[in-house]
Parts: sequence; structure tokens; C-alpha cells
Amino acid sequence: MAADSLKNIRVVLCETAHPGNIGAAARALKTMGLGRLHLVSPAHFPHRQAERLASGATDVLRRARVHANLDDALAGSAFTVACTARPREIAATMVSAREAAARVVEVARSQPAALVFGNETFGLTAAEVGKCQLLATIPANPEYSSLNLAAAVQVFAYELRLAAHGAGAPAGKPRTHARHEELERFYEHLERAMVEHGFLNPGHPKKLIPRLRRLFNRAQLEREEVNILRGVIKALVSPKRRRSRNI
Repeated sequence: MAADSLKNIRVVLCETAHPGNIGAAARALKTMGLGRLHLVSPAHFPHRQAERLASGATDVLRRARVHANLDDALAGSAFTVACTARPREIAATMVSAREAAARVVEVARSQPAALVFGNETFGLTAAEVGKCQLLATIPANPEYSSLNLAAAVQVFAYELRLAAHGAGAPAGKPRTHARHEELERFYEHLERAMVEHGFLNPGHPKKLIPRLRRLFNRAQLEREEVNILRGVIKALVSPKRRRSRNI
């Protein structure tokens, strides 16, 4: 069961600048029993330096998947964690790497889950963070909290292994979380409805959409709940049509 949950976890690196960090991250994953590496627009890949620093984990590099954007990399994932060193004004709840790992493993026992890491220099963008249901950080020295990308991946990978080999699966039926693409379609549907009815001015959106994403990310919506919400939006947008069908 522990090995199965680890196989259900992908690690996503966004716009990695240095190929050596990709190789070192692959090595970090393999040492902890993880092997699903996804890369979003890496500056250099494949690359000889990545292979050199991967050491005996070149198989993880060979299986790595490259994507043009984060949405493609997260497709199919039911729970996504943004790994970041700094809090955000409007974002999901921030927890420690250990707590995040426990929650990721719980979901990964039955559905795919993902951890997302940003570029070495500027980290994750606000838009990338907004696509995640949870923020996680490594509780480092506040006077010097900067960690190398591959080192951060190693810490999270260790915490995932620790959580996977813990007390075992929780009792009861696991929740069926909505997948990333289902959530994105819901947000698009909600935004269209708000624009059509004048609740949202697309020219001056302010921070409404990020705040709504934070609200629903906190809830960690199940697939059935997303379907209910989309049904409610549809009924409110077209009430006359629905009424005529019920006559």
C-alpha cells in the first residue's frame, strides 16, 4: 500500500533554469521510492548535466514528461500542493512539509496527487499557486530560509516516504476529489457566469477570482460537489429555460 501511494504522486518542476537541478531532483525522488517527474518548460532538457547529477536515477529522467504549461502537467491530479518558501496574500492555507506530505499520501492511496516547485530564482507565480489546493513550506531558519531546488525536493520526498510508511490508510471510504481539469472548468464556468450577469467586471477584476479560488481550494471539492455547483450556476444563469422544461 505504501509503495502504491508513492507511485500515485508526481513531482512537477516549473521552468527549471539549471539542468543539474533536474538531475539532482530525479536522484532525490528515486532514493525515496518516487519516480514520477514532470517538467514545465525547462530551459535545458534533456541535458548531459542532468544525467550526470542524476547518478543512478537516469531511469527517472528517461521517464520524465515535459509539458508546455502547468495545466497539462497537473491533468488528472486530484490534489495539488504548491511548495514555496514564502506566504502569499491570497492563496490556499500554508502548512509544513510534514503535514502536506500526510495529506498528499492520504489522497494518493486512491487518486493521483502532485507537488509543484517553482523556478530557482523567482519561485512559483501567483497564477501557478492559485491552481493548487494547499501551500507547503519547509520550516527552515527564518534568517536564512533559502534552499536549493533539489534539496527542497529531497526534503519533501523524505516526508512523503515517512508518511507513506506510517500507520497505514485511514479508516473509511476515501474521498473522491475533483481532478485538476474539472476544477479549472468549474472556475471558467463560474467566471463566465459572473461576467454575463455583471457581478464581475473583466476590465477591473481586482482580486475576486483569486479569492474565490482560495475559498474553494480550502474546501477541497469532491467531484460530485463540483457537478452540483456547476448545475447551480447553470440553473441561475438560465432559469426560464429550466422552468419551461419542468412544465
